[in-house]
This record gives sequence, C-alpha cells and structure tokens, in this order.
Amino acid sequence: MNSNPHHLLGAYILGGLDPADVTLFEDHLQNCAGCRKEMAVLEKVPMLLDSLPVPDALALSGVPGGGEAAGSGVPAVLFDELGRRRRTARRRWAALAGAVAAACLAVGLAVGPLLVRPPQPDATYSVTSGGGLQVNIDMARKTWGTELAVSGSSLPSDGTLSLWVRDRAGAEDRACAWTATPSGKVKVTGATPIQLGSISSVELRDGAQRAVAVITVP
Repeated sequence: MNSNPHHLLGAYILGGLDPADVTLFEDHLQNCAGCRKEMAVLEKVPMLLDSLPVPDALALSGVPGGGEAAGSGVPAVLFDELGRRRRTARRRWAALAGAVAAACLAVGLAVGPLLVRPPQPDATYSVTSGGGLQVNIDMARKTWGTELAVSGSSLPSDGTLSLWVRDRAGAEDRACAWTATPSGKVKVTGATPIQLGSISSVELRDGAQRAVAVITVP
C-alpha cells in the first residue's frame, strides 16, 4: 500500500483500489479525521463527473495529473481515475455490444431495449403548488448515501436554486444547486451522504434561502 494512504482517497472513492488496499485504507480512515472530512466532500464527485462528457471532465483539471482541478477544489487524481475508469468501461461495453449483436443475428432476439433501460428509483415523490409549480424527485439508494434526480416546471426563473435534504435528526445537507432557467424548467441530479431511510424531508430553496417547495418523506 502507498506509504501515504491519504493519496489513495481519490482511487478509493472511484472504486479503483483492489480489495486488499480497500481494507487497509478503510482501517486508515478510522484514525484519520482529515481523510474522513475530505471524503465527505468528495464522495459526491464521481456521480457528478459521470454526467459530463469525458473531454469536459478531464479539461476541468487544467494540466493532467497536476494538483487540484482548476477552480473546483477537486484533486486531479479524481479526474485521472475517472478517465481510466471510463476507458475501461468503454472497452467492456464494446465487447458486450459485439457479443449481443452476434446473439441477435443467431437467434433473432431484440435485446437492445434491455441494455438501455434506466435503473428504477427506490422512491419517487412530487409536489405542486400555486402558479403551476411542480417538482418531482426520484431517489436511489447508494452505498455512499442517496442520489436524487430532480425535474421541475414553473420554478423561479432567475437567481440560484438549491435542493436541501434534512435527516430525521434535523441535520441538513445541500444535495445540489443550479442557476434558474428562463423557462422555469429543470432536470438535474444531486447527491447526499444521508441514507434514504434517514431522510425526513427535501426542500427546494431560492437564492434568498426561502422555501419554494417542500417534500415530506414518511
């Protein structure tokens, strides 16, 4: 294992360590408050980066392999690991697609839709209010917390909007934020380390931190 386990944080978050190093690094986490604090911030990054095209995500790091991503506060090792992971994924999917195509020719099976079917959310909530405002949220359980897919219409058309998640102990976490669109519509994905079963409510706020919509989770 690396003599400085802190340097393995990026690979750990992106699943790039072998099982032996995972065990050793998790032992290190138990005694390193700095790594735990940094991981709490960076554990949302893989999901957010996965939504970007590879060239755009890698371009954020400025000089490949150098320091933190320019202006983002994200270590460049995360972008390096992201690129490696995506290249590996592309090779695997190319091989899979070839095998599927051969199977379709052989037996005439229409398997294409099965490969692109999106994962089903673990919970779905929606809220409407005056003026036609509507917010829909799909929640998916993750090992690191909860992923939230947000769509809305008739939202405030200026300023900054943000989505806040509250747990059952009253603690809050900002899952995502975005600049309001002139159309009042949005589709965005956020993430929180709060586990799905611990979420008590989700709140959409405007730039002045006023509640625009509130969803209570039973």
